[in-house]
Amino acid sequence: MVQMKIGDLVSGGQVRTRAIVMQQKTGRPVQFELLPDARASLLAWLERRGGTVDDYVFPSRVDHNGHLSTRQYARLVDEWVTGVGLMRSEYGTHSLRRTKASIIYRATGNLRAVQILLGHSKIENTVRYLGIDVEDALALAENTEI
Repeated sequence: MVQMKIGDLVSGGQVRTRAIVMQQKTGRPVQFELLPDARASLLAWLERRGGTVDDYVFPSRVDHNGHLSTRQYARLVDEWVTGVGLMRSEYGTHSLRRTKASIIYRATGNLRAVQILLGHSKIENTVRYLGIDVEDALALAENTEI
């Protein structure tokens, strides 16, 4: 996400409802939805930030031609977590990803959708990632294909 460019999110002066990022680990594209609150926040940020479609959404604080580093992003998450009174040791960039996937799975029961959102090639990896019972999850996934 730190490597996204403004053009990846904006079209015709509006923040898109969906965007695609290339997963660094697998090199595969993963599509995600930008809900109204996120779009409004991004639009406010981009209006303040300025820039062109070729600029990074979140520039480096050191090299403004570069993007925010994953380490700096992790530091920011630590600050946000601490700022709202939570324990830094319990929340991080990866736990937020896992939490969002778990929320979607609990709300929909759609394991295949979570697999696609996470960019996993095998449903078994998604099951393991979510920490759910394999047999129950696979049976449910067969009944909720998207």
